[in-house]
Amino acid sequence: MSNPGQADPTPFTGAGQLAAWFAAGAKPRAQWRMGTEHEKIGFRRDGLAPPGYADGIGPMLEGLRALGWSPIRDGENVIGLTRGEASVSLEPGGQFELSGAPLADVHAVKEELADHLREVHAVAQPLGLGFAGMGFHPTATRDAMPWMPKSRYAIMRRHMPRVGSRGLDMMLRTATVQVNLDFADEADMREKLRIGLALQPLATALWASSPFEDGAPSGFLSGRGRAWLDTDNARAGIPACVFEDGFGFERFADYVLDVPMYFAAREGRLLDLAGASFRDLMRGAIPGLHATMGDVTDHVTTVFTDVRLKKFLEMRGSDAGSVAMLLAQPAFWAGLLYDDAAQKAALALVRPWDVEAIRALRAEVPRVALAATIAGRPLRDVARDALAISEAGLKARGLGEEAYLAPLHEIVASGMTQAERMLQLFHGPWRGDAGRALRFTEV
Repeated sequence: MSNPGQADPTPFTGAGQLAAWFAAGAKPRAQWRMGTEHEKIGFRRDGLAPPGYADGIGPMLEGLRALGWSPIRDGENVIGLTRGEASVSLEPGGQFELSGAPLADVHAVKEELADHLREVHAVAQPLGLGFAGMGFHPTATRDAMPWMPKSRYAIMRRHMPRVGSRGLDMMLRTATVQVNLDFADEADMREKLRIGLALQPLATALWASSPFEDGAPSGFLSGRGRAWLDTDNARAGIPACVFEDGFGFERFADYVLDVPMYFAAREGRLLDLAGASFRDLMRGAIPGLHATMGDVTDHVTTVFTDVRLKKFLEMRGSDAGSVAMLLAQPAFWAGLLYDDAAQKAALALVRPWDVEAIRALRAEVPRVALAATIAGRPLRDVARDALAISEAGLKARGLGEEAYLAPLHEIVASGMTQAERMLQLFHGPWRGDAGRALRFTEV
């Protein structure tokens, strides 16, 4: 979840304004970039417990400040950092996130990731901390997880149990990798969003890396994917409107305005409006408050669809993973969506699926990953087709980025995800110790 943005006091009156805000993100192809975000699960090297803010995550932020990062504060607490176009933010349970700068290619993402991890290691080592790349904490119970001192998380903590059984797990114990991609215009956004939503369950399967919960196998290969099945379905999942005839910026804006609120920012603090209607805020029905553009752009960040539209598209379906899997994320999606022929082939691949079939796949994948089926096809076969399209798209870019797809080819060829490999180790050399997954997946 992002750090707070800049407040815009411009009065907000309707969906057309928000649609124009989305549309302002359109860019010519020469300006398309990719921004990779990834979260890491912290652990103490002595005992593997999750680090709290005061005695672990806070000192991590202070250590990075000394390397040239500027602080973002929530009251007295530093809750994020910025440097150039990149930022570091904290998930509710202390998951450490890099939101990378918009970059031209996957090679640049690799350099950025290497620089970031080098800094993280330099600061973490004297603190006795490590950071793991996997989708769900393998050993710590929900109650054992710390809470970061970020105002929006206090509001969400109160609200989540009202709207789902797994929202607090999503907040505290999950970690993801995502890539943010550009679009040319409304028609291009529509195609990319439809392809992205249809293939997010495939991404959940390919990146599945979270088979443990509370120290034992959970029966799921993506615990993160499982958590998202019952987090807050009024703001999550696969919105049917995206697949309707005539879908565009304004229809998505209408969808966003129907998502219940979490908060509004006023005078440096967040007002708890969890569950309130944004349309009531627009009508002036919430005493003392009138909707602003800052309110609605903050509200967009609380929409948790599997692909989120901002002024770019966020691919949100994947568990975090190894360094190779972190780099495979921008490669896979850029291959599918940054070449015209590849994008048309990807659209043809998913065209036979209706929204209910995609939703059914999304529900099946967290348990069985590539063993799921859609429209009578094994998902592993779909994965082969999608990888071939992505590879062709990357080759057409002519930058050598197709090399970053290697771990995905290996998963599809073997049929064994990161999660299944960890389960194999758990039942073998790890002798039933799920904590070994933290060191095994350290990035």
